[in-house]
Amino acid sequence: MTILLVLLSILILVLLIVWAKINPFLAFLIASICAGFFLGLPLDQIAKSVQTGMGVLLGDLVIVIVTGAMLGKLVAESGAAQRIAGFLMNIFGEKYITWAMSLTGLVVGIPLFYNVGFVLLVPLAFTLAYQYKLPVVYVGIPLLAALSVTHGFLPPHPSPAALVAQFDANMGLTLFYGMVITIPTVIIAGPIFARTLKKIEAKPLATFQAEVRPESELPSIGNSFFTALLPVFLLVGTTLLSFSTAEESPLRPLVSFIADPAIVMLVSVLVATFSLGLKRGYRMPEIMEIYTVATKDIAMILLIVAGAGALKQVFTDTGVSQVIAEGLSTWQMHPLILAWLITAIIRVCVGSATVAGLTTAGIIAPLVTTMNVDPNLLVLSIGAGSLMFSHFNDAGFWMYKEYFNVSIKDTIKTWSVMETLVAVFGLIGVLILDLVI
Repeated sequence: MTILLVLLSILILVLLIVWAKINPFLAFLIASICAGFFLGLPLDQIAKSVQTGMGVLLGDLVIVIVTGAMLGKLVAESGAAQRIAGFLMNIFGEKYITWAMSLTGLVVGIPLFYNVGFVLLVPLAFTLAYQYKLPVVYVGIPLLAALSVTHGFLPPHPSPAALVAQFDANMGLTLFYGMVITIPTVIIAGPIFARTLKKIEAKPLATFQAEVRPESELPSIGNSFFTALLPVFLLVGTTLLSFSTAEESPLRPLVSFIADPAIVMLVSVLVATFSLGLKRGYRMPEIMEIYTVATKDIAMILLIVAGAGALKQVFTDTGVSQVIAEGLSTWQMHPLILAWLITAIIRVCVGSATVAGLTTAGIIAPLVTTMNVDPNLLVLSIGAGSLMFSHFNDAGFWMYKEYFNVSIKDTIKTWSVMETLVAVFGLIGVLILDLVI
């Protein structure tokens, strides 16, 4: 009966988002309160559970997500993303343009949130397609595959960062494992899949072609790469430092401090403020305005994350999480596959990768302690499932269709299939890693 009540709560969440068209944050709040009623939480405790869940999860994440948005916005506004794209094109040339697009999406997609990366880089892909007289879908899909993978797999993006916090995983280790899985997944869903798309007709509107900045206005390639990838260098470096420092060492507190993802992201933003901002002639008020716009861009993401934390806390306070864990532990299915499957189902129903990932986290979190499963791989398994088969209820589906100006049929044949390849091969990569580590 308990499982049925949980499923009813999730069904309410899905219907509120898909059928009633209610904002996901409000839908999470309503579903959390309904879950509290259904599962017998005392009335005077429901609001407290919702508030506690929101506060705990945001407390872990707000610095990482906000500073990540600031860094990404400055990388975009300063022209660093354009410099990286142009540099990679010069190396790869026309023959390997799809590989250049994939690498551009991977490098720039790490600090940029998905929607920002899409709006910034897709017009650049259009410009290159016109320049070399190549099919735009053939050029664009590898770029979007890389952006999707970074969005679903790699911290400090909101969903994987939130999952790391919920499962008490290690952000640096998750990022390292994620990169190992990301590279082959992007290759398959990007350049290899793109070979089948050369005959897809697309006529992007002139409005969406990039306004290319003069070379003289762009930062140097070294500055661009260093600043865009600094969070990766710091997260991986500090994680390795943590593993090499003994627990009893007097340096352990200092290492733990500098390895904290919030400190890593803050340092990255401060460095970028100088390297891409002040050093290149921006005034401090201009940089701060860029950061203000960036926080507006991700305000709703923060609220959705908070709402997911509320639902998870209700499940925890009612004891349902433990009941679910005990029930799922009897299933004859690998926990990583189970997590992926639940996420994929919610993703197809709801459309939002973030909502799907965070909803699954609330259901499956107890598996981390009751079953022998690596929390870092669990983050990646859910991240892969959250990208499964994007269709009509996903905003990304419509952004792709309108920007590339393709038919619904061709959108499904290209965009939806690409997302499915990312989800499936992402899971395969997770399972292979699980055999190795």
